[in-house]
Amino acid sequence: MKRNCIIGTLFVIITGTLAHFVYDWSGQNYIAGLFFPVSESTWEHMKLCFFPMLLYSLYMNRTLKDTQPGISCALPAGILTGTFAIPILFYAYTGILGQNFLPLDIGIFVISVLLAFVTVYRLTLSCKSGYFTGILWLTIAVLGLCFLWFTYHPPGIGIFTVYCTAW
Repeated sequence: MKRNCIIGTLFVIITGTLAHFVYDWSGQNYIAGLFFPVSESTWEHMKLCFFPMLLYSLYMNRTLKDTQPGISCALPAGILTGTFAIPILFYAYTGILGQNFLPLDIGIFVISVLLAFVTVYRLTLSCKSGYFTGILWLTIAVLGLCFLWFTYHPPGIGIFTVYCTAW
């Protein structure tokens, strides 16, 4: 379990970092934009954790669910933890400092991924798969659909505003 979480952490950090550039590398392909950031908004940067972790979680769930019954509940909890840590940490530090800094933004991404996999590891070892599993995976599905829809139809609220232009 620990090995899978370490590999998953590295996988999400590497693929999430590369994902930051895929939309431009694809010539701003419409389909690529659904899964990769199309702007520098906080919302779009949440995709950097969400989709790579979802992909790795599907692998982890398939390979470990028989030996680690709590994994099915822990994985969506970890995805949500990592994904929502990004805006929470970003707005906390920019609220204090009054602006964003690229090194801190990168650090937030890494910390968010670490928090996600620490959550997965700890909940897998302590959690019984059951009552919350369906609700958590449903939340992941709804969030995924929100990422797809809001990519090209963002509401006029702050999290969809482009803050970091230094990237």
